[in-house]
Amino acid sequence: MHSVHRREIVGIFLIFLGVFTSLQAQIRSRDNYNYLDFQGKSYYFGMAFGTNFSGYRINQSTFFIGNDSIRIAEGKRKGGFNIHMIANLKMGEYFDFRFLPGFAFSYRSFLFNGLEEKQVESVFFEMPFSLRYKSQPYKDKRVFVTGGLKYNYDIASSSKTRQAPTLIKISPHDFQWEVGFGMQFFYPFFIFSPEVKYSRGLGNILIYNKDLNQSKVLENVTSQIFTLSFNFEG
Repeated sequence: MHSVHRREIVGIFLIFLGVFTSLQAQIRSRDNYNYLDFQGKSYYFGMAFGTNFSGYRINQSTFFIGNDSIRIAEGKRKGGFNIHMIANLKMGEYFDFRFLPGFAFSYRSFLFNGLEEKQVESVFFEMPFSLRYKSQPYKDKRVFVTGGLKYNYDIASSSKTRQAPTLIKISPHDFQWEVGFGMQFFYPFFIFSPEVKYSRGLGNILIYNKDLNQSKVLENVTSQIFTLSFNFEG
């Protein structure tokens, strides 16, 4: 299932990459290098819009081995969407320091015995910090790789629905590392950057509940997210 989602994200990224490459070739001449207009800027801002596929990576506890009621426990990934602001600081010719505060609307769930599903709906306030390495520009295009750390706070965790005693409790705080890649397309007034990222939680976010079997069969729960973003900067 995880490999299928990865192939879908990469496929979507390549489609948009091809479309925007074709459009760029049609709207400008070969001798017009728009990236030169952005070389003198030490910083710039923008917005990012995207979709995410969020899920849980789980480890079963020793209670899972000995119990008879729950024989299968796994995380199930679902889709959501993101919106972020972008603050980009250039660090020389090839490196950027980036801060992208914003919100992510996420839907994840636990699946027990292949049938019983416990869904967790979240609204995250995210604070990602990252470094980006860019290639040498070529005809108003350059590829990049990025990596960094991110802090998430789940605003929806205090809702009465999420506090029900029959539901699995997940910590509202989550620290994650993330890596990604993408490509910049330079236009006369903005930079368009499709980007794919993978994020993984650094710690256990399960709040243990000794009175709930669905919680007792879990030893460790970490978040994992695939994100496809479309960045507009200038």
